Amino acid sequence: MTHVFVYDANPMRVRFGSGALASLPEELDLLGLSRVLVLCSPGRRDTADRIAGLLGNRCVGVRADAVMHVPADVAERAAAAAVELGADGCVTVGGGSAIGLGKAIALEHSLPVVAVPTTYAGSEMTPVWGVTTNGRKETGRDPKVLPRSVVYDPDLTLALPVEISVTSAINAMAHAVEALYAPDANPVICLLAEDGVRALAAALPAVVAAPGDRDVRSRALYGAWLCGTALGATTMSLHHKLCHALGGTLNLPHAPTHTVVLPHVLAFNTPYAPLTVAALSRALPGEGAPADRLWRLARELGAPTSLRELGMDEADIDRIADEVTSRPYGNPRPVTTEAVATLVRAAWAGDEPVATA
Repeated sequence: MTHVFVYDANPMRVRFGSGALASLPEELDLLGLSRVLVLCSPGRRDTADRIAGLLGNRCVGVRADAVMHVPADVAERAAAAAVELGADGCVTVGGGSAIGLGKAIALEHSLPVVAVPTTYAGSEMTPVWGVTTNGRKETGRDPKVLPRSVVYDPDLTLALPVEISVTSAINAMAHAVEALYAPDANPVICLLAEDGVRALAAALPAVVAAPGDRDVRSRALYGAWLCGTALGATTMSLHHKLCHALGGTLNLPHAPTHTVVLPHVLAFNTPYAPLTVAALSRALPGEGAPADRLWRLARELGAPTSLRELGMDEADIDRIADEVTSRPYGNPRPVTTEAVATLVRAAWAGDEPVATA
């Protein structure tokens, strides 16, 4: 087969392994950072304080106000604090909320970010930023928000609750799925995406059965890294646009929303993405279409399967469909307001995903 593609690799450094957190000061040395602001969500304050102690006088402060979807006012306050404290970089501790806050600061002040992920979110591997203003989530791509260094320590995921582990991992799979059918996909990224889904699908049942197993957690984190890398090198399509609308407009929880929506968007795109279907058929366990396998996997692992149970009102379906189709973007299948409304209605009700021609 003859391939024609462009692959623009993202410049970043990754340190991976149990106990890798101890090397964080070395990572700061390599980047020449001596005054960093540590960012986290309220639930990660203990870990952030531990990291602040590890960094000593290189830490100029800890902000534990990161929340989902990066509200603009939260980002503005954190950016002002970084300037006031004379920070020359940020260390983000946690998942997409903390990393997103660090990216917002980087976008405004060009401060380099060092990420210490504690979930499978994958945001640490992308140059994609998002900020929510007045109920609308704006996203964009800028190389200056891409973390300069990422420290993956599976030990930091051992305490991640099982239910959050499951939805965070399926959220990571969504990154790979969209990378597989992205208009700018390439053979290298497709290999990473397929292997990322394979690693996560194999690890997840074991994470549920033995959440304190370091080897299992390491395999899951490895899969999340691959999936995040795939997303970082490609453009986002219908799935991410829809989840951003649901999150930014309705404030639905990020990872559970991705978990519910993914099988339905995949079913919608299935007739137009044969290579994606082939890759996912190899990567996912079970029989049947990949969308069905993902839907069953989520159910078997106890994940939410409807937007209704996440707090969405049925009356918001048309509103979201209008929002998602208000701007053009790449997707393997043409997107219409009617089709999106039908898809969202099925996801809202928790119906089994159906591929239609």
